[in-house]
Order: sequence, then C-alpha cells, then structure tokens
Amino acid sequence: MPGSKTETFELIPHHCGISVPDLEASIDWYRDMLGFSVEKRLTIEAISARIAFIKHGEFYIELFETKGAATLPEDRRYPDRDIQTHGTKHLAFAVQDVHRFVDVLKKRGVEIAMDVSMMEGKAMAFIRDNAGNLIEIVEAGSP
Repeated sequence: MPGSKTETFELIPHHCGISVPDLEASIDWYRDMLGFSVEKRLTIEAISARIAFIKHGEFYIELFETKGAATLPEDRRYPDRDIQTHGTKHLAFAVQDVHRFVDVLKKRGVEIAMDVSMMEGKAMAFIRDNAGNLIEIVEAGSP
C-alpha cells in the first residue's frame, strides 16, 4: 500500500556536501589525493557560495565555499572527540586494502587522523582533507 510503513524505496548514494575555506585548494586536494574530477561548477549569489561538484565513480561530493563561514572547530578534527557533538561525522570510502591505501596516502602527504586499526576484524583508518574534515577509510564489505 503506497505511503504505508512497509513501503520501501531504493536509495542510491548520490552526494555529500562539504563546506571548505578554499574551493580551488579543496578541488586540487580531492583530485590529487583521492582521484576525484570536477563535474560541474556554479555560483549561488543569494548565499554568496561558490560550488563545485566533484566525482569519483558514481559518487559526488558537493564542495561549498561561502564568504564569512566559521572555521572547522578543533574537536571536529578528531574522530573520538567529534562523536561528542551531534550531526554528520564523516565521509567514508571502502577500499580492498586499507593498509596499502593509507600507505599511499601517507606518501602523498595526507594528514592521518587515526592510523590503521582493526574494528571487529576489519581494517579502518581516518584521514583529514585539506580543510580538516574527517574521511574514514574502511575495508570493503559489509560494516
């Protein structure tokens, strides 16, 4: 029955929005460190925002740069402290070999927030983008 509690819909991951202090620097970082490419750029004058949609595979990130935005609070840069504040916590990407991937990122100069560790038998790690936003790297498969 349409509208019932048992009605289900297919949800397809589409994008995540991230506010950044320097749009061009973030575009470069996501391209150079994680292989994203720019799909589309736009400006929304009403909110003084410059926006870029970047893409990797079928997933998009919407990067925002707005005038006068507050900087990322220090606690949001650390996974164990960030969870003490309500709201979205991090973006996560699955890879086949977390250890190898994190080693490559270290060689590229990526800031490591939490080095590779094991969680319920699966490898995981946290990195920071150029603006300090947390990104989790997890072993491919179910959570």
